Amino acid sequence: MSATGRLAPSPTGHLHLGHARSFLLAYWQARSQGACLRLRLEDLDLERVKPGALEATLEDLRWLGIDWDGEPWIQSEHRDAIDAAAFRLLAAGRAYPCVCTRREIEEAASAPQAGMASGRYPGTCRGRWRTLEEAREASGREPALRFSVPRGTLKLHDEFRGDFEVDVDAEVGDFPIRTRSGAPAYQLAVVVDDARMGVDEIVRGDDLLSSAARQYLLQQALGLPHPRWWHVPLVCDGQGQRLAKRTDGLSLREIAARGVTAPRIVGWVARRSGWPELGTQARVAELSASFDMRQVPRGPLVCGPGDWGELLS
Repeated sequence: MSATGRLAPSPTGHLHLGHARSFLLAYWQARSQGACLRLRLEDLDLERVKPGALEATLEDLRWLGIDWDGEPWIQSEHRDAIDAAAFRLLAAGRAYPCVCTRREIEEAASAPQAGMASGRYPGTCRGRWRTLEEAREASGREPALRFSVPRGTLKLHDEFRGDFEVDVDAEVGDFPIRTRSGAPAYQLAVVVDDARMGVDEIVRGDDLLSSAARQYLLQQALGLPHPRWWHVPLVCDGQGQRLAKRTDGLSLREIAARGVTAPRIVGWVARRSGWPELGTQARVAELSASFDMRQVPRGPLVCGPGDWGELLS
């Protein structure tokens, strides 16, 4: 049975060079094995979604030369299934209502217990109420839902980084799966949608490696399969800082406005991802057959002043 990979951009701003690199690696990994590649637009965070960003994201991916199978999966159109999963966890005793405010959580986190991380949720509301209604009536606040994290260390495997261990309870504690506004939280939404889309292979930036253990626990609690992960290094600027949408750092729109073509970007990414002898330009589909994730460097890809000269020349 063929594997299924995915691209999962959030329409919260323009895609930048770092997104291009991660999405190209995901594309090449899927196409090199003849796998299906799905596209999901993660638009549940309504406060951060920018007007027109969804359409712009599709345009940017097509401009690069990336295609996908089937229609784009718009996450907000499938919210009912995510909500249902949250309430299944609540009914099974694997999640609980939480009425803590952000300030209360920050104050509690500033005095962590011995052996626990400083940003960890201390479990203030665990075991207090069985239902959202009970929590709402007792507190006068709108409750969120938190997943009850089991104690102990998880041993996980990443195809790119190898074996690693995570103690979710010690590092983050019980984490939200539904916000106080009623919106699905990122970790649960990803798990439910990946399963419904049949995704079993995930290539994404290594800034999301810390999410893998939380998602593994949710998959386990919901009886869902665990995908294979490849967490690849990010693109950083000359100062070693990761590129970010909030600064519009090296956005594809900005790069294109400076005269850089998509084949130049693809060629630049490819030369630093396993094809060092490649010329200055390349097209996405031409490289799929020869892609080998084992050739991708393990360190971050730095885009400094010299790289700008190379792209613009």
